[in-house]
Amino acid sequence: MAKAATKSARKPAAKAAPKAAAKTAAKVAAKAAPNVTTKAAPKTTAKAKAKPAKKPGIKLSMLRPSVNNMTVRVFARAAGLDPAETDAWGHTRSPEFLARNPAHLTPMIEDKGLPRGVLWESCAIMQYLANKHGLEKFYPKAPAKRAMVDSAMFYLVGTLYPYVARATYPALGFPHYAGEVGHSDAHPDKKSEAQKAAMAAIAEPLEVFHSFFRNGKPFIGGNNPSIADIRLAATLEFLAVIDYALPEWAKEYMAALEKKLGKAYAEPAGDVRGYIAHVKSQARA
Repeated sequence: MAKAATKSARKPAAKAAPKAAAKTAAKVAAKAAPNVTTKAAPKTTAKAKAKPAKKPGIKLSMLRPSVNNMTVRVFARAAGLDPAETDAWGHTRSPEFLARNPAHLTPMIEDKGLPRGVLWESCAIMQYLANKHGLEKFYPKAPAKRAMVDSAMFYLVGTLYPYVARATYPALGFPHYAGEVGHSDAHPDKKSEAQKAAMAAIAEPLEVFHSFFRNGKPFIGGNNPSIADIRLAATLEFLAVIDYALPEWAKEYMAALEKKLGKAYAEPAGDVRGYIAHVKSQARA
């Protein structure tokens, strides 16, 4: 009987234990659940709100029809610098603008880190921003590679662009540089001769870019566009106003750069192209 009593006493205890444990676990879980949810919620919310850090934006004063301005607009977009643009059309000679920029030139960026707070000249702006933000993709740090990019830009500014300006400014309605025939009171025939001479001179520096600076590569920068490529492609946009017959390689080069940079190139280029289309439509009217 003692054994029977012991067995019967043990059985209820054994069955009761799981039930009691289950109840206890349920109570613990019920108490713990709100705490777990409360702690986890902020983490989930924090992750949902977290956004990738953006490079600091820049203030850019620009003129939409200009390829010099287009250069910096394209670069800033391609580099993800999120530029805050101000259209300076009609304001570059205002006292406020001249107080900051006595050269009254655009594009112009504003940056507290600059000695005078502002910087103009498209190539200088791109060099500065590339250096400041470590954009080696567009402006290599290796001295030899950087020298080639610099050389291409300086050759463009000193040789190719003056030819392009002399050839296109008369059609664009832009003011000519002092000392140029186009700026003088010379007979229209003389001005026409100067414009045609400039058009004829464009072919040589173009070939230099093709055979020397690109040297069989897609871009001056190699497989990826450099700041010199952006400057060159933007410059060539103006030639459409005089229906200049670009060599096939130049057409393919510009198309490849636009494809590579996408909207970063297409949007600023659209402003230049729109202005050229307007000018040509006015000439036909």
